[in-house]
Amino acid sequence: MYQPEGYTNGNSNMVCKLNKALYGLKQAPMAWFLTLQETLFKLGFHNLKSDTSLFIRHTTTSVIYLLCYVDDIVVAGNNSTEINLLIAELNGIFPLKDLGNLHYFLGLEILHLQDGRLHVSQQKYAKELVERAGMLDANPMPTPMISSLKLYQGDSKPCEDPRQYRSIVGALQYLTTTRPDLAYSVNKVSQFMHNSTLNQWKAVKRILRYVKGTVREGLVFTKNTNYRIFGFAYADWGADFDDRKSITGYCIYLGNNLVVWKCQKQSKLSRSTTEAEYRAVASAQTEIMTI
Repeated sequence: MYQPEGYTNGNSNMVCKLNKALYGLKQAPMAWFLTLQETLFKLGFHNLKSDTSLFIRHTTTSVIYLLCYVDDIVVAGNNSTEINLLIAELNGIFPLKDLGNLHYFLGLEILHLQDGRLHVSQQKYAKELVERAGMLDANPMPTPMISSLKLYQGDSKPCEDPRQYRSIVGALQYLTTTRPDLAYSVNKVSQFMHNSTLNQWKAVKRILRYVKGTVREGLVFTKNTNYRIFGFAYADWGADFDDRKSITGYCIYLGNNLVVWKCQKQSKLSRSTTEAEYRAVASAQTEIMTI
């Protein structure tokens, strides 16, 4: 940090030493996270390698999960006494504000149902997205995409506003956080971000019309003792008109709860791959895997 213009304290070449990270500086988020991480390590937590923002503490009496996103923190566990003690310990180190039960986090709305289930949705975000696209008065659609729709490069005239296309499709990608029913259709229109056409924009508007009629849809998580993990996968057969690649989709359940899902285009296989090997790869995607 340099001395501000018009102020000189001693030698004008002397600089300021930064003792505490401030908001607005590039290194501030990392400095805060390292401080929080060091504190949690002292309290017996460790973070996952797959997600360094998720901290876990196992003891003989409890299991506590702490998820951190900048200065928003979610704490969950199986022992309310241990959770309250943890919040008190953190409050003695950092100024905290306990907001009670989780209801809203990073655009996700959590509704606590009477039977103990949790309903996670993005109702507010979906409404704002439809409004931003200027489709509040549009008629809702029963499905996000027509099953017979074929999209490919240059299938019609160029889109009138490519920037709007990229903006809306990018926003739809975040909506798939709680909407697996949108995964395939959003993946499809995302393949034309660099050179969109009117037909592809019509497909995006249909997705928005579907969202308009299903803004309250989301994921429901139930309590159960069934920790069986099982998944479903499927792949079409070279359905992409531009590169003849296949689209793969899969979903993973933990008991009755859907926890992982994805839809993506398969990577390109080697030219030396025979047709038999290609069919074997495609058929393997359709197997139901049980762990």
